[in-house]
Amino acid sequence: MRSRLAARSARLVLAAAAVTALAATTTACDPDDVADAGSSTAPSAVASAGSGGSDSSSSGSPSTSGSSTGGSGSSGSTDKAGDSGGGKKGGYGQSCGTNDLDFTVTSESQAGGYYLVTAKAKPGITCYLEINTPSVSFGSGADGVASPVGQGGEDPIKLTGSAVAYTGINPKTTDSNAGKEFENVIIATTDDDPNPAELKLPDTANVDKPIVTNWATNRAEAVPVIV
Repeated sequence: MRSRLAARSARLVLAAAAVTALAATTTACDPDDVADAGSSTAPSAVASAGSGGSDSSSSGSPSTSGSSTGGSGSSGSTDKAGDSGGGKKGGYGQSCGTNDLDFTVTSESQAGGYYLVTAKAKPGITCYLEINTPSVSFGSGADGVASPVGQGGEDPIKLTGSAVAYTGINPKTTDSNAGKEFENVIIATTDDDPNPAELKLPDTANVDKPIVTNWATNRAEAVPVIV
């Protein structure tokens, strides 16, 4: 009897040990734990990737928007500059450029003959002849440049509407037969005016040591005479 009890006790101990071992193994390899472990790792990786993508996209968008805004500002600045320039060109109180004026040329018989040039502001223009003497030449050579004689002159002369200014040009002041013939005369309000006017003369001029008067509002003061 004792022998059988001992054998039974031994079997119970072995069975208990086996159950304990099985329970331990089951706990260590529980599929739910594995799933939980995998689940806790995966969201971290996805969040990291999503965060990186979001940062990159967010960073790109403001940069593009900023560039567009900068371009608009630059364009606005250019438009304002253009408006300012346009206002000055069509405005009042400016110096007369040659292209602000309309000219007429007539042939006069006084003082041995000369050309009277009449200048008038174009419609809508008000300007001032701030340089007293016009720049006048026949052709492009230095010998065709008219010398000022200092007659007349008002500084400055306002031109607008029907107001006019006169200057007189004598193409030949010598008694010799020398000279060159020209059909046009070049006139400008200043020596460095980029848009001089080339005026057709009423007749062909024989040019030798030409002279020119100052601008005047009285045509009698525009008769060129060597003093």
